[in-house]
Amino acid sequence: MSEEILKDRLESVGIEMNPKKRSGSFLLLDQEVKNVAKFMEGLEILPIKRALEKYDWLEDYMWKAVKVKDEYTKEVEEDFNGYFIRALPNAKVEIPVEACLYLSRVKKQKVHNIVIAEEGSEINIISGCTSHPKAMGMHIGVSEFYVKKNAKLTFTMIHSWSEDIEVRPRSGVIVEENGAFISNYVLLAPAKLVQMYPTAYLKRNATAVFSSIVVAFKNATIDMGNRAILMEKGSSAEIISRTISKGGRVIARGHIVAESPEVKGHLECRGLILNEGEILAIPELEAKCPNVDLSHEAAIGKIAEEEIFYLMSRGMTQDEATATIIRGFMEIDIKGIPPALKREIDKAIELAEKELL
Repeated sequence: MSEEILKDRLESVGIEMNPKKRSGSFLLLDQEVKNVAKFMEGLEILPIKRALEKYDWLEDYMWKAVKVKDEYTKEVEEDFNGYFIRALPNAKVEIPVEACLYLSRVKKQKVHNIVIAEEGSEINIISGCTSHPKAMGMHIGVSEFYVKKNAKLTFTMIHSWSEDIEVRPRSGVIVEENGAFISNYVLLAPAKLVQMYPTAYLKRNATAVFSSIVVAFKNATIDMGNRAILMEKGSSAEIISRTISKGGRVIARGHIVAESPEVKGHLECRGLILNEGEILAIPELEAKCPNVDLSHEAAIGKIAEEEIFYLMSRGMTQDEATATIIRGFMEIDIKGIPPALKREIDKAIELAEKELL
């Protein structure tokens, strides 16, 4: 495999392998761990199998946030590799940890990741998942996140697959008292199929924010969304998605369940169809008790011609006007995201603009 191709693909998902800009790094090539490095104190990063050998207690975390249910989780249970990332108690890992899962030759890449933010800690992770431009196959990624009391975990995942790749992540999050989980998902490159529905379980005064920016190109099916279970008093969740169809099919899901009084949740789903395509928005709010605050808004449309004409009257070309509108649509005010991760999202949007015109 060409080192130049690998480098280009890693850069497309924000992976730099630069110790001056990252606090740690991990690279999985097909099923083989190629790189593990730690550049600061308070952080632990290991291949998941090595971590299971080192810590007996880690078995208690395996399959706790994600259950073995469908054929894909069963496959991962039988054979897997992946990463273990842990922020030690009260550690502040502000510079992002980077993790890359790269699919090249295998037909199925089977991954099990575990991330733990210990009590009082803070950690930022950027996960770039990509493949060789001519790769064909499936990525099955099980990821479990554990945010302990008063901890904060920010996880930004950028996908850039080839047109013949199927992607089936299975993710779960458990957020303990006063903890915060911020998830950012970016898919701005072609993929054959993406199917994902992460679920967060929120304890007392815990918070989860899910933000997604997704583009479905021709012949692609993107079935994705997020679910939050508000289990205890004071918990809250916000789910925001921006989806664009450029000939593909998008199913944008969101589900907030209030299991306790005095909880709050909001869903926001907006879709934009360019030329052709299909978007199905499915927002769900479920209250199992009184005294809850749940809301949602959903909208699907196309670029208004009057907006393009207005920008053209201000001196822009038609392509420039269209790009400006698309960029504005994809920009989300993500609460609590570190500047380094915001820059990676902006770069991904910039790369996608040319493909969308």
